[in-house]
Amino acid sequence: MAIWVDADACPKVIKEILYRAADRTRIPLTLVANQSLRVPPSPFIRTLRVAAGFDVADNEIVRQCGPGDLVITADIPLAAEVLAKGAAALNPRGERYSDATIRERLTMRDFMDTLRASGVQTGGPDTLSQRDRQQFAAELDKWLLAVQRGTN
Repeated sequence: MAIWVDADACPKVIKEILYRAADRTRIPLTLVANQSLRVPPSPFIRTLRVAAGFDVADNEIVRQCGPGDLVITADIPLAAEVLAKGAAALNPRGERYSDATIRERLTMRDFMDTLRASGVQTGGPDTLSQRDRQQFAAELDKWLLAVQRGTN
């Protein structure tokens, strides 16, 4: 089991939760980004720098993740791809993607892209709240507990 992070867009506060979890549980954590990242010294935390470009980090995560791994991403198409490989996907707001919900999320994403392409201002996501952080930590803990029990 391993945790993979789409790190270019992952909020710092979420990365800090992940650092603590990796050290506490001794589960490997890999942050994939197209820029250099600073991470605390730990045998369980590493960075993987990829070339700049569209979906390069996403493609590397898909290539390397495996069944039972956890991928942290807000990217819906990436979440769909890792779910298809048997990995779990969790966004930084604490929403765990599932086979049952990913199609709906992809459809909504495509709809919003269409609106933006036609000139409609849709705005961006809200700022990450304290409740989002707590929800993320709770969902991460659920996944970690399932790994310990061998039920993920």
